Amino acid sequence: MKEINPDETSRAYAFEMWMKAPMPMVTFFKTLNVSRLVKFSKRKGLKFNMLMCFCIGKAASRVKEFYMLPVGEKLIQYDTIAVNTIVANKRGEVSSCDVPFSGNLAEFNEDYLRLTRQVADSCENHDLIDSMVIGTSALAQYEIDGAVGMYSGIFNNPFMIWGKYRKRFFKTTLTVSFQFHHTQMDGAHAAAFLHALQLEINHLKS
Repeated sequence: MKEINPDETSRAYAFEMWMKAPMPMVTFFKTLNVSRLVKFSKRKGLKFNMLMCFCIGKAASRVKEFYMLPVGEKLIQYDTIAVNTIVANKRGEVSSCDVPFSGNLAEFNEDYLRLTRQVADSCENHDLIDSMVIGTSALAQYEIDGAVGMYSGIFNNPFMIWGKYRKRFFKTTLTVSFQFHHTQMDGAHAAAFLHALQLEINHLKS
């Protein structure tokens, strides 16, 4: 990770317009068709949440804006990305776990299982400060129509929230919210990411 000059990037105008805005976050909602993901999860014995995180990382890795993030009053460029997941720990509370993204599903799954188990047992967060982290929160037991993330003014990371997927006659759907800092990306980039996420789900392979 390194600080970069916003004027030398495609985010120069956005940096000037949105860095000091009182509310620079934007939230999109999208209903995904996760039929393939559910079938793949059951057939391969893999966690649905892990597969969602993998597809999110893979879609994000194709959008260059995900490798830049406003931090404090600076624009930081990263070489790698990670996907965060919230873990129920042994104390009955929750901890945060950053999983480094790998385009290899087996490797990502191994890291996901190892790190979430470690966090659950230790009750200590696992943070990757050298990666651009995409936050996620899965409320898998509850049907929700959407959620808008909290803007703390400290963390500007993109964030996704979803609840329980819904089974219909011919497909299974999942509504997600995607919150992002307008300095990091524009609406077109966010929409392209969500479109890419659906394609990654549709074409998921072992």
